[in-house]
Amino acid sequence: MDTRNTPHRSVRWQPGLWWRMTRPAFLLLTVVACALGTATAAAGGCGVDAVLALGATLLAVLAHAAGNVLNDVHDARSGADAGNTGGLYPFTGGSRLIQNGTVSERETANLARALLLVLVPGGLLLAVAAGGGVIGLGLAGLLLVWAYSAPPLQLMARGLGELAVALAWFLVVVGADHVQRRQFVVVPASVALNFAAMVAALLLINGVPDAPADARVGKRTLAVKLGPTGAWALYTALTLGAHGWLVASVWRLVVPMPALWGLVSLPLSLFASFWLFRHRQATGQLRPALAATVAATLLHGLGMAAGFAWMGWQR
Repeated sequence: MDTRNTPHRSVRWQPGLWWRMTRPAFLLLTVVACALGTATAAAGGCGVDAVLALGATLLAVLAHAAGNVLNDVHDARSGADAGNTGGLYPFTGGSRLIQNGTVSERETANLARALLLVLVPGGLLLAVAAGGGVIGLGLAGLLLVWAYSAPPLQLMARGLGELAVALAWFLVVVGADHVQRRQFVVVPASVALNFAAMVAALLLINGVPDAPADARVGKRTLAVKLGPTGAWALYTALTLGAHGWLVASVWRLVVPMPALWGLVSLPLSLFASFWLFRHRQATGQLRPALAATVAATLLHGLGMAAGFAWMGWQR
């Protein structure tokens, strides 16, 4: 059945369905990234403007949602999601709403456009309130949202998707801090690096079950290029590197000691690495590793945010 333009029902006014189209479970990553950036600013002694923090978080979440919806559109057009019978929903394979006939490809594209249109005036308002530096960060973020899925760049299909998402979430943490400080400093950039590496590892492992379907339509993700064993090796390097960078940053006195609460995620990352290696040739068994990776990424950011927030409260 061709579901591109003939959904079973209209989505003209169904906010609940729009919400499902954005893959809301993954939006928590952006909320945590914003919480981390806001907490680093609070620990720096500049205080927290709650209205600006909420505004920045809302705009970042909308940008993430737009990226998810765009990804569904372009994976539908390429046939990657339709041919993905080995995906492990809800972790991989998109929202499946187009493939199930719940919405059309056209309506999904319209939602992506609507989200992007809301972002432009919202970003300008935030820039007026928080300083011009936010404009550059926002434009860079929107470029990555578009370039990740959309041709001609389509970074996700060229083995550059993990780099793109790492850059995007790096910008989210730094941007949330900048909204409060009105300047760029080293501490948020340092912790943004290890959080971004964890997000890149999450995208990488999510691509492993999807790799056969992606390869059939010419979508050359890193999981396709590296194969299961190579993907495991890079996943392990990214997660261990993220935790190692945090420890090194504290040891070098770049980041304060309470940020080490972020190491609470290490056991989950080690478990996910072990499970991925053990089942790398039987990707249908990877659900525990995918869930552990999501939990590890969230806990890594929340642990660091808690440490910085505690420092800010102590001031």
